[in-house]
Amino acid sequence: MDLIPAPARVDGPYGRGLVLDARTTILAAPGTETTERWLRSTLGAAFGLPLRPAPEGAGRRGNTIGLRLDAALGPEAYRLGVAAGGHVEIVGGDAAGVFWGGQTLRQLLGPDAFRRAPVRPEAAAGVAAMEIEDRPRFAWRGLLLDVARHFLPKDDVLRYIDLIAAHKLNVLHLHLTDDQGWRVEILRYPRLTGTGAWRARTKRGHRASPLWDETPHGGYYTQDDIREIVAYATERHIRVVPEIDVPGHSQAAIAAYPELGNTDVIDTTTLPVWDNWGINPNVLAPTDNTLRFYEGVLEEVLDLFPPATSPFIHIGGDECPKDQWKASATAQARIKELGVGDEDGLQSWFIRHFDRWLADRGRRLIGWDEILEGGLAPGAAVSSWRGYAGGIAAAEAGHDVVMCPERHVYLDHRQDGGADEPVPIGYVRTLEDVYRFEPVPPGLSAEAAPHVIGTQANVWTEVLDSRSRVDYQTFPRLAAFAEVAWSVTLPDPPARDFTAFERRAGVHCRRLEALGVDHRPPTGPLPWQRRPGVVGRPIEGAPPNV
Repeated sequence: MDLIPAPARVDGPYGRGLVLDARTTILAAPGTETTERWLRSTLGAAFGLPLRPAPEGAGRRGNTIGLRLDAALGPEAYRLGVAAGGHVEIVGGDAAGVFWGGQTLRQLLGPDAFRRAPVRPEAAAGVAAMEIEDRPRFAWRGLLLDVARHFLPKDDVLRYIDLIAAHKLNVLHLHLTDDQGWRVEILRYPRLTGTGAWRARTKRGHRASPLWDETPHGGYYTQDDIREIVAYATERHIRVVPEIDVPGHSQAAIAAYPELGNTDVIDTTTLPVWDNWGINPNVLAPTDNTLRFYEGVLEEVLDLFPPATSPFIHIGGDECPKDQWKASATAQARIKELGVGDEDGLQSWFIRHFDRWLADRGRRLIGWDEILEGGLAPGAAVSSWRGYAGGIAAAEAGHDVVMCPERHVYLDHRQDGGADEPVPIGYVRTLEDVYRFEPVPPGLSAEAAPHVIGTQANVWTEVLDSRSRVDYQTFPRLAAFAEVAWSVTLPDPPARDFTAFERRAGVHCRRLEALGVDHRPPTGPLPWQRRPGVVGRPIEGAPPNV
């Protein structure tokens, strides 16, 4: 069956089950409407079938796809049964579980089920009789899309929502602001997008590269675009986590509103939206004006991302150089006034302020593991990116953690050491390396381990300048990551059967191709996927991926 991610239990196949045809109907119980609509729009389009609602009182009869809930299965769990008479029943512990069962049914129907129109009208799509029981390992199974460095239009974001749903991932982390661009409309501060969403040119490749793209680059999502993205994700049982970066990674905001920067250290009126990569020294000033400004930003963000679908708000908190604060009389006076000791304490004060502000509004703050520096407020969660250490420290201190260590699941990192790999960045992380990633580090105490609420793969786009490049870096490695995040029966890394997974991944690539995904072939990049002459930053000597 070559399912990805691998389910917990499969009985069968036992022989002939369902054959999808013009008589196939859907019998949807209350609470399963999202899956009913999705099946009709995807399978119906792929096979040119109406998939009409089953007549009232149809019951469990042949040639029907039945959908219902059974809370006893648990959150996001499902049971998919295909009877020899042709009836399919998908039972979910909740609406999300029914939807993940629908995703499994789609895989069982073959790669053509991933197309938008029928390509073999004469061929019957069928599923053998069997039963599958499945449930997820982690509650947070995420993908970060960096739309700040290189903007992805709304339709590409909607496409990625469908792609992560196809892999049973349930969190889309949108990195909306950075030095190189501000991507979300804020009505009370129009210059954030009027100025901050556009840069005059862009570095091609790593910051050491001599190449520039002199074409202005930018874009942003209107508030209605964001509402559409959130609604589209919600229909697919995916939570959207917005990231508004503070106090570093903020030059685009300072370019739009110079008073946000450390004006007693530099002339912030001369700062443009940044056109290069790396760690930027221009950070927010620790003033009441800055706090009120970002409170205003977040008020609109909270309205766009409702609590039911976006309980977490990411505030970044990473890579904040303290040099300007050290040189700033205003910042030094603030340190003394607050009694926080030093610049690390000042950053902790900044983060704690927004932790309280968000908590008062029923939300939870999450940030990169630098927010641990100087102390972290109870209730805040941590994205552990600098290896496992930050996540271990946070979990042992009682904070929830999402494991996303750079050396393991940064998908902008190169997939091979070969010279043809396009714009090689970071460590070599092969499909097998990602498959052997373990989110819960050994040695974590029994009390701390449950605080690892999940894991996430991150796609940073400094050198990914198009949808095709994002596809190439993300797939098929995201399939390996999805199995790590979902499959409860996956053994410890040394015991994982990569050979069997690699075979299944080969079949899965046919599904990706049907979806139009420009994935990396197992034999290496195709000629048009290479970027000869564009300098990267390969890093050697990474420790084994354990």
